Amino acid sequence: MTEPFDYAKAVEELEAIAAKVEDPKTGIGDIDKYMKRSQELLEACRAYLRGARESLDQK
Repeated sequence: MTEPFDYAKAVEELEAIAAKVEDPKTGIGDIDKYMKRSQELLEACRAYLRGARESLDQK
């Protein structure tokens, strides 16, 4: 069974990724990995917010 999406946790992870990408010690290979993960998180957050908006519109 999949856990429900945790928007706040996703935002925290995005903030951590941003800090890592901005760190000059982070290697180029790692930046690519972080960028892919941030894209996944952004898509999940957008889907979550769309669902929340649609739920509110139906009420």
